[in-house]
Amino acid sequence: MPELRKDPVVGRWVIVSAERGRRPSAFGALTVPSEASMCPFCHGNESETPPEIIAHRPGESEPNEKGWSLRVFSNKYPALIVEGELAPEADGLYDRMHGVGAHEVIVDTPEHGIDIADMTIDEVKGFLSAFRERMIDLQRDIRFRYILIFRNYGRAAGASLEHSHSQLIATPIVPKRIAEKIEGAKRYYDYKDRCVYCDIIRQEIADSSRIVSDHDAFISYQPYASRFPFETCIIPKAHQSSFLELTDHDMTLFAESLRDSLRRLKLALNNPPYNFILCTRPVSDESHNHFHWHLEIIPRLTRVAGFEWGTGFYINPTKPEDAARFMRDVDVKNYQPAERKLQRKVVE
Repeated sequence: MPELRKDPVVGRWVIVSAERGRRPSAFGALTVPSEASMCPFCHGNESETPPEIIAHRPGESEPNEKGWSLRVFSNKYPALIVEGELAPEADGLYDRMHGVGAHEVIVDTPEHGIDIADMTIDEVKGFLSAFRERMIDLQRDIRFRYILIFRNYGRAAGASLEHSHSQLIATPIVPKRIAEKIEGAKRYYDYKDRCVYCDIIRQEIADSSRIVSDHDAFISYQPYASRFPFETCIIPKAHQSSFLELTDHDMTLFAESLRDSLRRLKLALNNPPYNFILCTRPVSDESHNHFHWHLEIIPRLTRVAGFEWGTGFYINPTKPEDAARFMRDVDVKNYQPAERKLQRKVVE
């Protein structure tokens, strides 16, 4: 069973999961296999994954068979497992507990070689709705304190399979980085009686130099103190502490903003590897007034090296204002999505 172990100096929890070391790994460049390949996420290879938890099936088809547009299932090589109790205990001066949680995979298209930038808005909205559906379900488990959704795109960003997918991990503690964001936002709120993110939104709109795009209810922008070149944040203009507060209409606007930002990055940077991370309020948390959910997109253009690891400082070689202008100037209206090979009735 995986373990959670706590660093007694900085208070950071680490997952020790030997099971993750058993994952298959290819060390060459990623390629696009044919449909007859053994990519476990492709349509027709449903038996290669654990049983689906949920699936979107537009037509009449059986569970764990062809005919789906989206599938969610447990990760075959989980960082944390659902079974068991936390059983926290001391190990001398250290603290540890069982690695209890949930680790799921959201495969957002049955077709290999298609990514978010190539999808229809309904398809993007479909997997965002699946995020919400799984979060609502998992937050009922009293063992879970935080539900993280993230995406690794490209080998340099940590993707072990090229087929388009995201991941969800529910943890029994609030991750340190999220806790730091919440604590910083609370300090600002206690001092000014305002949400710091709402103030950031107002200043970014007024300044406009770091805005990438404005989609009515959302803005996409380059943070003032970006850690990485072309780091992009998408955030709702209205104050919402949780991703689960999105209305159906807002979900459509969020899908538009996300796809637009990824298309711009793909055009501007020649399809870079990236991570995105959905930052939302912890389960059963009371940070309604001071936290503001958002999504971070981090293109993997530079490497974190000794200085960054040793100090916590990041060196960003690209001014956020320059990155935003470059992304605004790309001809996104003439973006050509990848050719679809499956019938539209399967993927829509």
